[in-house]
Amino acid sequence: MTRVLIVDDHALFRAGVRAELGRRVEVVGEADGVEAAVAAIAELAPDVVLLDVHMPGGGGVEVIRRSAGSAPGVRFLALSVSDAPDDVIAVIRAGARGYVTKTISADELVEAIERVADGDAVFSPRLAGFVLDAFSREPARPAAAAPPRPAAAEAGADDASGDLDQLTAREREVLRHIARGYLYKEVALRLGISTKTVEAHVSAVLRKLQLSNRHELSRWAVERRLLDDEG
Repeated sequence: MTRVLIVDDHALFRAGVRAELGRRVEVVGEADGVEAAVAAIAELAPDVVLLDVHMPGGGGVEVIRRSAGSAPGVRFLALSVSDAPDDVIAVIRAGARGYVTKTISADELVEAIERVADGDAVFSPRLAGFVLDAFSREPARPAAAAPPRPAAAEAGADDASGDLDQLTAREREVLRHIARGYLYKEVALRLGISTKTVEAHVSAVLRKLQLSNRHELSRWAVERRLLDDEG
């Protein structure tokens, strides 16, 4: 079961989140500010920190920055009332694996937590566009600084059409939706297919493109500008 730490400076909100999560994840603790959060992360080593963006003392960005050395394996999922692009980009640049707003349902939040724990990147659909746009405009990092990546992901943008030829039309549709941050259930609803069918298509896409997870898939799509034409 995924071990979660809830960080928010409003006690009532923390209690509400804990109640909504129920027994579907293990809430190992709570923190009401930066200092308490940093200490709790070091002590409890949760799998996922559910993190508010705006708090006294530096907010979520400061929590991530100060926890990097003491808990390198912890993953951060921002949960905020704010959907401002600057907030989204700042916390993702700091190292968060996802960003969802407080309008999210309990079921969607549990799914987001589990996906982040598995190493995926998760965003509310509207926010995904901010992140994709911001990072697609950045210059590529030097090869020495780039992490190891599968051979298919190292191919240049000119290879995109060849890679896409491996995919069916439906797999391409699913790829673009997943790369934009939609949850499986949302993709299923938008395309009129079942969630299990979406999962099957994602597995096929990952296999054909030699990628490991949906985070790599999203980056692969952005690097090849496959989302530029999408509305």
